[in-house]
Amino acid sequence: MQEQNYLGIYLSKDRATVLCLGSQAQGVKLLGCFSVSLEGAEATPRALAELIARGCAERHLQFFEAVVALDCAMFMQHKLHSDFMDQKQIASTIRFDTEEAFATDISEAVIAFEIAASDQTGSSLNVFIAQRKVLSDILVALQANNIDPISIEPDINCLSRFVRRNIAGVALQQGRKTFYGMLSGRNGYFILFSAAQKQLAARTFLLSSRQNRTELLARETPLTAALAGDDGPIEHLRVFDSTDSVDRKQLGDRLGLQTDELDLAEAAGTDVDSLGDCGDPVDFVICYGAALGCLEKQPSLNFRNDFSPYQGRKRRLEKTIKLLSVSAAIVILAIGVYFQSRLLQKNRDINRLNEKLAKQYSAIMLGKKVPATSSVSNMLASELRRIRAVKSGQFGTAGEESISAELTLVFEAFNKCAAQTDLKIETITITSRNINIVGDTSNRNNTLRLFEALKSVNLDVQQQRLDSKAGRDTFSITVVPKSS
Repeated sequence: MQEQNYLGIYLSKDRATVLCLGSQAQGVKLLGCFSVSLEGAEATPRALAELIARGCAERHLQFFEAVVALDCAMFMQHKLHSDFMDQKQIASTIRFDTEEAFATDISEAVIAFEIAASDQTGSSLNVFIAQRKVLSDILVALQANNIDPISIEPDINCLSRFVRRNIAGVALQQGRKTFYGMLSGRNGYFILFSAAQKQLAARTFLLSSRQNRTELLARETPLTAALAGDDGPIEHLRVFDSTDSVDRKQLGDRLGLQTDELDLAEAAGTDVDSLGDCGDPVDFVICYGAALGCLEKQPSLNFRNDFSPYQGRKRRLEKTIKLLSVSAAIVILAIGVYFQSRLLQKNRDINRLNEKLAKQYSAIMLGKKVPATSSVSNMLASELRRIRAVKSGQFGTAGEESISAELTLVFEAFNKCAAQTDLKIETITITSRNINIVGDTSNRNNTLRLFEALKSVNLDVQQQRLDSKAGRDTFSITVVPKSS
């Protein structure tokens, strides 16, 4: 999976070596490596970054994170003393201490440091200084090609990581203070480890093709050991020279040390044929150590911390949260649309049933509209009971015939007094039990004449409500036939 692959890039001004490691349960696996180079005016960070991206695409090397190892020609290394022992306190004062110690303007510099040793007087630091513009150009060029390294480290730091993990841990080397000297085509690297695999000193410098490499190692080995302080004599010297020009026997005799050759390909768990596209084996193991930096959780010598802290993980988290938020919104919207469609369908069914009910109710209830507040089912049930009662002869003496007779009596009473009272009838409601009449006359006396006319035809006024409105005397009365 891409999420388990890590890229190491060893970058100089005119060339780059790239390596991809795959993280597995049993360790790491080399997935591929290659080198690219440019000459003259073409050797720009942008051009190198494009070659790196093209090489990864051609070899189908996909990766999750990347680390850049910076060639020693692009930074300076110094020893510095700080009055503090805490990492954060040192980080807040390192720029001032560096400017004061070396009497130089560091406004355009980028600083990375590590604590070599600490005591009551403070800390001894390894300080690495690079130019801000150079690193900014490299970072921008890589990011433009979809490579955003989590850290930019000195090459000696990446090489030390490889030695600590793949070489210094060999059981045969336990209990011995060991010096590792590795010479590439252009650079030299010296690393000193104690018996406990603690790094005591690390140095890097440029080499020329005319230097005698055996003489160089004979001179620089004691000097590097002196930088480590009084930690006992060196017991073992292990050397690798990419030009194969070091006389190990002569070197061992001059230093009085057991001197062995380093097999970098074996230490990396691969063979010489796998290094064919990488050029220099030392460049290969520096890349290897850079890629291992993605797996380590320990603080590293990272130039990015001083000028452009890595934000990739934060951006990935923000992107994931954004994606989850959009997905959640889509799911909620889909659920809302689903239930809304169900509700609309339900409302359509209800409206269709209401239209059908209104027609049927009006037909049953003699033109009445469906009531808005009363229970329709109760009213229909009441009407059904009334119809059944009328048909069974429970009301009056002859069912519907008695209702017709009562209505005839009402009209007879109206005819007796309509002309004299200026009678106007609004509604007549007839049930099997009584008759409700709503209307008005010209005055209260005429309303009373109406009551007398109803009584004259054997109808009793049981309930009445009288009022005056707009110069007329209104009434609402309930009448029933007189008992025989």
